[in-house]
Amino acid sequence: MLAFGREVCGDLATAETREWLVTNGIGGYAAGTVAGILTRRYHGLLVAALQPPLGRTLLVTKFEETVYTDQYYDLATNRWTDGSVAPQGYQLIESFYLDGTTPVWTFALGDVLLEKRIWMQPGANTTYMRYHLQRSNDPVELSLKALVNYRDYHSNTQGQGWLMQTGRVPDGIYVHAFADAVPFYLLSNRGQFQLHHDWYQEFALAMERYRGLGDRDDHLCVASLTLELAPGESVLLATSTDASPGLDSEAAIAMRQTYEQQLLKQSLIGSEQQKTLISEEFQRLVLAADQFIVERPLVDEPEGKTVIAGYPWFGDWGRDTMISLPGLTLATGRPQIARTIIRTFARYLDQGMLPNLFPDAGEMPEYNTVDAILWYFEAIRAYYGATGDDTLLKEIWSELAAVIDWHQRGTRYNIHLDSDGLLYAGEPGLQLTWMDAKVGNWVVTPRMGKPIEISALWYNALCCMALFAQVLGKPAQDYKTLAQHTLIGFQRFWQGAYCYDVLDGPDGNDAAMRPNQIFAISLPFAGGEAGGALLDPAQQQAVVEACGRELLTSHGLRSLSPTHPQYIGTYGGDPLQRDGAYHQGTTWGWLLGPYAQAHFRVYQNAAQARALLSPLIRHLQGGCIGNLSEIFDGDAPMAPRGCFAQAWTVAEVLRVWRLLS
Repeated sequence: MLAFGREVCGDLATAETREWLVTNGIGGYAAGTVAGILTRRYHGLLVAALQPPLGRTLLVTKFEETVYTDQYYDLATNRWTDGSVAPQGYQLIESFYLDGTTPVWTFALGDVLLEKRIWMQPGANTTYMRYHLQRSNDPVELSLKALVNYRDYHSNTQGQGWLMQTGRVPDGIYVHAFADAVPFYLLSNRGQFQLHHDWYQEFALAMERYRGLGDRDDHLCVASLTLELAPGESVLLATSTDASPGLDSEAAIAMRQTYEQQLLKQSLIGSEQQKTLISEEFQRLVLAADQFIVERPLVDEPEGKTVIAGYPWFGDWGRDTMISLPGLTLATGRPQIARTIIRTFARYLDQGMLPNLFPDAGEMPEYNTVDAILWYFEAIRAYYGATGDDTLLKEIWSELAAVIDWHQRGTRYNIHLDSDGLLYAGEPGLQLTWMDAKVGNWVVTPRMGKPIEISALWYNALCCMALFAQVLGKPAQDYKTLAQHTLIGFQRFWQGAYCYDVLDGPDGNDAAMRPNQIFAISLPFAGGEAGGALLDPAQQQAVVEACGRELLTSHGLRSLSPTHPQYIGTYGGDPLQRDGAYHQGTTWGWLLGPYAQAHFRVYQNAAQARALLSPLIRHLQGGCIGNLSEIFDGDAPMAPRGCFAQAWTVAEVLRVWRLLS
């Protein structure tokens, strides 16, 4: 069990860096810190996906809780812009743990013990909170003040003068922020809310200050609820865009628990050997994986699915979805979800490309990625390898063949197959690979030319097509011939001790020591799973050793060697500073999966390769409890940065851990 006592909960400097996350499967979430203090603009009890899976809007921020026994105890913790911390309820937290994905706090108030838990209803913009009086000699009085908002989750609020409409409904109140706003509701199965309209101003957001963004926020107190709890009694609160979400406490808890038990049961599907893998850590990863899988309804396919790239601020990205798909779905025993995602994204194929980004505001998808479509082939290969489902291959065969054709003759952004069998991509001012940081007109790592992982992915895709063609009884020789051409041309990347990162760029070949070469070993066909490896055994070993020597950290691979003059070892500051460091030394957790796989391919020692993943698995107890961070500093102690929960980090650890087991 992931549990913490006063050594974490009672130390504000630690408790405010431990975060929690609950999700609803349609893009909405609730998140906060163990201490209860707001440190991000993204923290809140109900961040609703009003246009699933996007349109995420902060509706309910928090409840300010007070308990009266023979004295008053404030359970909340707030930091204000004058630097003060008041109240300091974190000092009353005796323990914090996760029950599945549900965060649970126990507050010790003298001889009184009060439990609080938070969870979301699957498939709905509904967050539940339950307070349960576990121990007391006498009844206690519980008072709750509801703080709300109505803003895009990327924003801040200065609310003085903003009047929200409120009113009573059965079991609670409604809030109507303005004329075109979606109404939302605060409900309780006990007591009656009293209406207020008081702005709480000058909340200080420490993480936003660190990120060089607006670090002040205001929230509106719209109501309070005061009631008496006897020993053993509970009160359930619901915050929801649904006027009647259901206020049966046991039923609401059972729905969440049943849902998560089913997820764990699905992950058991397979051989008896696989069933022995379900350690507590693996269960945690399975539950974390589900938090990223959300609905993306289509007109003719209402059950469409996609992947949220990371919480709290990313939406669904084509590249991240395809990289994450095998780990999030196949390693967790949910191949039908994989099939649905593959079919969903097939609807967005255009000029041989998949979209990189579905914007929050609902604009047209952006296609500024060269690799998303190539990872799509690998996702399909992994799905077929797990299921043998040739029906899906038949369904999308013509679209896949068209993708290869588009790349041969050229598509957007000067993406084309060159005469040496390698893929060229890029135009000035564009960022097309996963190293895609851009600030204004500054592309930090443009990588224009022939990036090594793009040609490795291209080769892998061609081998996939040859396999699919053979399965479907279609001609495969053209794909084999193209793959052989790429195989021969790929030796151009070898520079003697490791591989060039990019060939034929505006300034020639880029010899910077970066992690992208690891995919030439980790990708199944590129690494020689069926023969025809892009690098010979000695070269593969040299690459693994070079990456291990210069890039490997406990939590992933650095994006640039510390010996490079442009290396930046700490990620932080304003957007310019952060994006300038993003791929210039910052450690990426997801890369540890491909590295461990390449390590196993070279040394054939599964125990050693699995051991590489262990520090990242221990990170389930750091950052966002029960989840894995996006990035870490390149320099020790490799502090977690970026999104506190990242799909491809979780996915790659799951995929490779199961593969190596």
